[in-house]
Amino acid sequence: MRKRKNLSSKLSLVTLIGIILFGSCSKKEDAFMNRKVSFNSDWSFHLNDSLKDKDTIGTSTKWRTLNVPHDWSIEGKFDEKSPAGYGGGALNGGLGWYKKTFKINASDSSKIISVAFDGVYKNSEVWVNGHYLGKRPNGYIGFQYDMSPYLNYGEKNNEIIVKVDNSKQPNSRWYSGSGIFRNVWIETTDKLHVAQWGTYVTTPKITAEKALVNIETTIKNQYSTSKKATVTTTIFFNAGDERRRLKSTTQNITIGANANQTIKQVTEVNTPALWSVEQPELYTAETEIIIDDKTIDRYKTNFGIRDFKFDVDKGFILNGKQLKIKGVCMHHDLGPLGSAINTRAIGRQLEILKEMGVNGIRTSHNPPAPELLELCDKMGFIVMDEAFDMWKTAKTKYDYANDWDKWHKKDLVDQLLRDRNHPSVFMWSIGNEIPDQWNENGVKTAKELAAITRQYDKTRPITAAMNPPVNMNIDNVTLQFEQAKVQYNAIAKSGALDIIGYNYAHQTYEYHKKNFPGIPFIATETTSALETRGYYDAVSDTIKKWPVRWDLKFTEGNPGNTVSAYDQVQAPWGSTHEATWKVIKKHDYLSGMYIWTGFDYIGEPTPYEWPSISSYFGIVDLAGFPKDVYYMYQSEWTDKTVLHIFPHWNWKAGQTVDVWAYYNKADEVELFLNGKSVGVRSKKGEDLHVMWRIPFQPGTLKAISRKNGKTVLETEIKTAGNPSNLKLTADRSNIKADGNDLSFVTVDILDAKGTLAPNANNEINFSLKGNGKIVGVCSGDPVSHESYKGSKHTALNGKCLVIIQSENKTGRLELTAKANGLKPATIVITAE
Repeated sequence: MRKRKNLSSKLSLVTLIGIILFGSCSKKEDAFMNRKVSFNSDWSFHLNDSLKDKDTIGTSTKWRTLNVPHDWSIEGKFDEKSPAGYGGGALNGGLGWYKKTFKINASDSSKIISVAFDGVYKNSEVWVNGHYLGKRPNGYIGFQYDMSPYLNYGEKNNEIIVKVDNSKQPNSRWYSGSGIFRNVWIETTDKLHVAQWGTYVTTPKITAEKALVNIETTIKNQYSTSKKATVTTTIFFNAGDERRRLKSTTQNITIGANANQTIKQVTEVNTPALWSVEQPELYTAETEIIIDDKTIDRYKTNFGIRDFKFDVDKGFILNGKQLKIKGVCMHHDLGPLGSAINTRAIGRQLEILKEMGVNGIRTSHNPPAPELLELCDKMGFIVMDEAFDMWKTAKTKYDYANDWDKWHKKDLVDQLLRDRNHPSVFMWSIGNEIPDQWNENGVKTAKELAAITRQYDKTRPITAAMNPPVNMNIDNVTLQFEQAKVQYNAIAKSGALDIIGYNYAHQTYEYHKKNFPGIPFIATETTSALETRGYYDAVSDTIKKWPVRWDLKFTEGNPGNTVSAYDQVQAPWGSTHEATWKVIKKHDYLSGMYIWTGFDYIGEPTPYEWPSISSYFGIVDLAGFPKDVYYMYQSEWTDKTVLHIFPHWNWKAGQTVDVWAYYNKADEVELFLNGKSVGVRSKKGEDLHVMWRIPFQPGTLKAISRKNGKTVLETEIKTAGNPSNLKLTADRSNIKADGNDLSFVTVDILDAKGTLAPNANNEINFSLKGNGKIVGVCSGDPVSHESYKGSKHTALNGKCLVIIQSENKTGRLELTAKANGLKPATIVITAE
């Protein structure tokens, strides 16, 4: 970074010659009457592409206009020589600049005008009108700057410039993305207002008749004189689209000049509607600050009323009922959209997972986008909110360990303040697989972080994801450790944690109560099984460990870097999907699990290296298409009636094929090939699937599940002919014309009779008519180097995805898909 003086003069020059770009806040005279409004539209962006102009911008800098959230890395080409490595998705970082010109109403000149960023990856620095506002290295936590002293009001323009430095690579073990990749807001308040993240709502006593609601509110006075005010907090019940007003509580305060004051208010909710995973009921606490009968600030806090505990014998108990946590770990990227958050894209992921039976999300391994937690509140997920992937010891050369000493306390406190009102958040994780976990330095840090966490939230337990908490001398557990290591993880034995968090080592779970008497259990990360959607090895009943050991280069594998979609391949530290779930489901004291991972993600392509660029861990692939094991969990985790048989039925004549069935609510499954029975199978003991090994004959494979001799479900798969047609199916045919909403369109390649062609890998070209745009294409192929941002993509095993985004106009969006030799298809999506 050059000296501030030089950069300030450069910024002033840019301000003088900059193109005037009106932000969303200047389009309506009364926009800043609102406390918080979007500041996402009409930014200009420049990516430095040479060492010569690495740290400067000037009169010759070329800019392009875009909206944020934005991830510039996802727009680039996959690069074998990328400093991020294949672990980082082989996509480059770099140094980028954002600027935006905007106006502020003259009537707001006496207000506090702040800019709030939900997340910028990474090392962001911000200037407004040439004045330096600050720096934030951490890319995952939000931050806010008061711009008021430096703003122009009325017709005179303002310019904000954001520098984002993601040039030092590698700084992450997975794909991070680059840029202003979360939402930006303008907050306009009176000088007397509720502080940022300034409320804390707890419900310490709950009965069927009433719930006690405690509200702590931090009031900030930026006047140069003391102020007298009335603070009224009203509780609302959010019943669908209706908000029902309940009780209010009022308190008079006197707050000193340029001071903060925290007040405590108590109220009750009669016959409370409890938040649960099945019915996630939500309330709102609306805080008003009133001076001379005039409301000068209004601040809303959503919360839920629920009672829970982690019990050493009964596991997780929610509202008095035992509940097994059936969770998944999720990275923050959104597949072909990269790391630029989009509320609908997150919602789609959660819908797919909910349909599978998932009730828990772990935010691995960093603070999530606020929108994720808001959706988890509304949809009913048990969230483990995780703070750090490393402490003082680095995992990659330029990662957060370099910023630890200066920033970790600030970043953790901000996460706690931001997230502690979310009813979906049930535990805090202070770290993931921390290198310091085996020594006293790690114990010291763990105790510090736990103390900070308890200072700001005493209502949730604290854990850490340890690999593992205890290093027992059991076959297959010690493969990744030296026998000479101490038996107990130092953090696990330190007393800093409320729950012992296990990463893998499922063979040790049954010893938990002996190893950690009196401390509850959570499986923070499990499984690490591997699959490529739609690819199957010839023999399915052999378990493969790929790689053989985590620290050894993998030299085996399949052509094309594929992995069998039978549940038979695992990382050496993990297990198959069935193995860990069999243990978790068996014991009440095992409160639950978070599987690695719910969705595939960009980067970390275990077990392979380049040319693979995305993961194989997901139960759902990068495009959002379920792999077969999805239906094993659905059969175990939901009340849905399930009968799923696989693989596809296109093989060579006479080839022996293993056919699996996942099923539930039945005693047996009978399989028929071209109308002839090939046998009845029933699950024995702990079995979670049944299998037939039969020679392939083209035709129809049909399965019938039965209970007490009566048919429960029937399903069939057919041999497909040559690829003939394209079929388009939208997840939503009506979307909002707001410039953000998305429709995810699945492309299926079919034969002439409408059967999916399971081996078809045609290149598909897309075109769109109307006020919208194609913002993503993907097939879920971990080896594909095609751009996610193009208008064409090669299908994987008969399927592809295209994502359509609306603009700010209503009307028809007509999407057409074409491929050589196939009949094209068109679908209409309505933006309204």
